[in-house]
Amino acid sequence: MKNELFRYVARIQGLLPGFIAAIISLAVWQVGGWKALEQIGYNSLFQIRDTGILPKPNWDKRVVVIAIDEASLGKLGRFPFSRDRYTKLLQALSPSRPAAVGLDIIFAEPSPDDSQLADAIRASGNVILAQASDDKVQFIHIETILDQAAAARGHISHNPDTDGISRQAALKFKGLSSLGLAMVQLYSSDNPGESEQLEKFLTSLSQDNRQFQYVWLNWPGKRQSLPTYSFADVLEGKVSKNALTGKFVLVGITAMGFDPMVTPLNQMPPTSGVYLHAAAIDNLLNNRFLQPLPDWKTAILLLLIGPLTSGILSKLGAERRVAIALLLPLSWYGVSLTLFSSFSWWLPIAAPVGTILLAGIGLQLREQQEKQQLMSLFEKYMAKETANLIWQRKDEIIKNGELQPQEMVATVLFMDIRGFTTISEQLSPRELMPWLNQYLNAMSECIMNRGGVIDKYIGDAIMAIFGIPFARTKPEEIKQDALNCMAACLEMSERLEKLNQKFEAENQPKIKFGIGVHTGSIIAGSVGGGQRLNFSVLGDTVNVAARLEAMNKEVKEDNPYGILITNETWEYVSDRYNAKPVKSIQLRGRKQETIICSILGKK
Repeated sequence: MKNELFRYVARIQGLLPGFIAAIISLAVWQVGGWKALEQIGYNSLFQIRDTGILPKPNWDKRVVVIAIDEASLGKLGRFPFSRDRYTKLLQALSPSRPAAVGLDIIFAEPSPDDSQLADAIRASGNVILAQASDDKVQFIHIETILDQAAAARGHISHNPDTDGISRQAALKFKGLSSLGLAMVQLYSSDNPGESEQLEKFLTSLSQDNRQFQYVWLNWPGKRQSLPTYSFADVLEGKVSKNALTGKFVLVGITAMGFDPMVTPLNQMPPTSGVYLHAAAIDNLLNNRFLQPLPDWKTAILLLLIGPLTSGILSKLGAERRVAIALLLPLSWYGVSLTLFSSFSWWLPIAAPVGTILLAGIGLQLREQQEKQQLMSLFEKYMAKETANLIWQRKDEIIKNGELQPQEMVATVLFMDIRGFTTISEQLSPRELMPWLNQYLNAMSECIMNRGGVIDKYIGDAIMAIFGIPFARTKPEEIKQDALNCMAACLEMSERLEKLNQKFEAENQPKIKFGIGVHTGSIIAGSVGGGQRLNFSVLGDTVNVAARLEAMNKEVKEDNPYGILITNETWEYVSDRYNAKPVKSIQLRGRKQETIICSILGKK
C-alpha cells in the first residue's frame, strides 16, 4: 500500500508542472496574451501551404475581378469615374451573362447619368450594389434610383486585426448580407437545387439572428492567381466573352493607394479590398471557411497538453528531454498544418506550443530545486562529484521516495579520537565543540576528496564507506575503493599533524586517532521509520571495521599511523602499501582466523 501511494504521488508530481503550465497558458489565453502569436501562426499556415508542400486550394474558377487599375485610370481618367463608365461596363458584360455582378463602388451622391446606369442595372437583373458605413457604424445612403434598380445590396464593412491583416469577413453586418454573400444568395435563388450543401449553409445563416456574423477566411491563394481583368480592357472588348460567362464578377478599384488591404499572402505590397469579397465568395461556394477550435475545446486541449508533456519529459534524461522538448512543438505544428490543409481546421498554435515550453521549463525548475535540495544534503556527506553522480543515476537507487536496499562489496572505515573522554573533561562546551568540529571537518574533507561517503558521526567517531551508493561489479572497482580508502587514511594522518601544530600553538589539546578498515559485503539502503529515514549500511563488515578501530588501543607497536586493516583489504592494497601482520582474531561466524595488519606507509 505504501509503495502504491509513493508511485501515485510520484506520478502526480511528474504531472504537476505541466498542469500548472496549462493553467498559466489558459489564463494568458483568456486575457488575449497569445493573440499576437496566434496571428503569426495563422499567417505561417497560409504561407507554408502556398509553397505547395501540402495540398492547397486554388481560387474558384467561377470568381473573377474587374479591376480599376492604374492602366484604367490612365485611359479613363481620375477616380471616381463618371456613372456612364459603369453603364458601359454593364452593357459590355451583358452578352457574357455573368452569374452575378458585385459593384464594390459607393454611389452615394446623385449624378446626371444615374438614370442610364439604373436602366443598365435593371436590365442586367443580377447587379449587387455596395453599402458602406460611416464611423458611427451607420449605413451610408445609396442614391435611390440606383438602389431601387439593383437586385440587392451588400455591405462592404470589415475590420482588420490589430496587426493590420484581414482574417475575418462579416457575412452579416447589422442584419445586412455582405457583398459576396448577397451575390451568392442571388445566384442560389436563381439556381435552386444546384448545391444542396450551399443551400443548407445559406439557410442556417438566414436563421441566425445575430446582427454580426463573422467567419474566418480561408484565403485560397495570392490575389495574383485570381483571374483579374482591367476595367478599360473590358470596355474596349479585349476580354473574351467566355472569360466572364457564368462568373461571379466583382468590380472594384485596385490602383495603388485607394483601397489597400493586407492578407496573409499579400502583405508587401498589400492587395485591395475587392479581394476580400472574392475570398468570401470562394469559401461560400466551396464550403471551406476556416473552422477554429471553440474556446472550451481549446481549454481542454491545453489542460491535456501540459500534464502530458511533463509526464513524458519527466521520464527522460537531459539529452533526450531537450530533443523531445523541441520535437513536441514541431509535431504539434505539423498536426495543425496537416489539419489546416486537409480539413480547413484552424487549431491554436502559440498556446499549445507555449504550454509545452512552459511545462518543460516548469519541470526543469522543479527538478533543479530537487537537485539543489538533494545536492545540499549529500554534499555534507560526500564529494560534490559523487553527489552529482547520484543525481545523474538517481533512478537506479531512488524508488518510491526511498533509497533502495542493495547488497554490494565496499570498504568500511571507522575512526575515533584516542582519549576523547579525558579531553572533553578538560575543555568547556564552548571550547570543545569548535575544537572537535575543526578536526571532524578536516578528516571529512580527506575522506570525501577520495570518493568516500560519510555515513555518520558518532560523537568523536566517523564512519565512512568507499564504494557506495552504486554497487561495484568488477574486482578492479572494489580494489580502487580500497586504495582510495588507504589514500584517505594517510592523507588524514598528514592533515592531523598540521592540525595538531595549530592546536599546540593555540594551547589546545592535540589529537591522536585510531582507524579500522575492512572490505567486505554490506547492505546499503534507507534505515528508519516513517517520520525519519537515514541512508546507512549494515552487515558484518561494519562490525569488523568497528572492532579494528578499537584494537588500536591494544596494538601500539609497529602501528605508526594508527591504521589497522583486515587481510581482505590487504589483498587489494598490497601492491601499493607496506603493512605488517600484528594480530589474528577469530571473528564470529568464520572458521578461519582473520589476520589484522597495520599500515606502515606507501611502497
